[in-house]
Amino acid sequence: MAAYALPEGFSDFDMFAFGSALLVGGLVGFFLNSVSILAYISVKQMRTPSNFLVFNLAVADIILNTTGLIAAYASLSYRHWPWGQDGCSNHAFIGMTAVLASISFLATIAWDRYHQYVTNQKLFWSTAWTFSIIIWGLAIFWAAIPLTGWGVYDFEPMRTCCTLDYTKGDKDYITYMGALTVFYLIFPAYVMKSNYDAIYAYFKKIHKHRWNTSVPLRVLLFCWGPYEVMCIYACFDNAKLVSPKLRMLLPVLAKMNPIFNALLYSFGNEFYRGGVWQFLTGQKFTEPVVVKLKGR
Repeated sequence: MAAYALPEGFSDFDMFAFGSALLVGGLVGFFLNSVSILAYISVKQMRTPSNFLVFNLAVADIILNTTGLIAAYASLSYRHWPWGQDGCSNHAFIGMTAVLASISFLATIAWDRYHQYVTNQKLFWSTAWTFSIIIWGLAIFWAAIPLTGWGVYDFEPMRTCCTLDYTKGDKDYITYMGALTVFYLIFPAYVMKSNYDAIYAYFKKIHKHRWNTSVPLRVLLFCWGPYEVMCIYACFDNAKLVSPKLRMLLPVLAKMNPIFNALLYSFGNEFYRGGVWQFLTGQKFTEPVVVKLKGR
């Protein structure tokens, strides 16, 4: 095997530490989202239009977990990316598709939860399928654009995984990142905030807070916010001025998002966790009842 020099700014211990973080995060997320997916497939009572959105979220997140595990394998076994530039572009495309779909489903689930709790309107299968097809189609479309030259996929600082190349900072990068920021951060965050605020107001009226409505948006911004800030910073200044380790830490943190999503939307979702419990233990569950205000 040929010897490869370590990336600039990284020691052998750094490669091991970041690789281990990617491995642990990937395995935990893969396990949790696997349980979520298998529970939905196995427990017939779970297969509702609303839970179908959560199922799709788990599918998107397990794809992201898989790309993280590939990066962990390259970090720990090779200390470099062994599958060439084409492999790098494919890896980044798959990861980007998963991320964009995941964030879109988070916003869609927030909208659906508003109707579950506040308007008491059930989601139709036709609507759930339409949303899912549109979300996956748009995610593939936007993720494929850098393959055509508007934005470029390249190695992350550790050179064992791939992403959008934010170090160029040229016109193509700025316009593409601007579009992603509007459609896949600002708009989803607005949808989540407005719907969860409305749910909070409803819980306040019925004097029963079934769960913390501020957590979903906070988790999204905690995981993806710092990475997004760095990408926006790269539109105005040279991103290489930022420490390579910090530039690597931010995407590693972002790749932990599937763990939080599984805990919040599968294991912490009162309409989903009963089915997960039945899948794991065989004990049947009863669907929770939503309290209605008089006059609704």
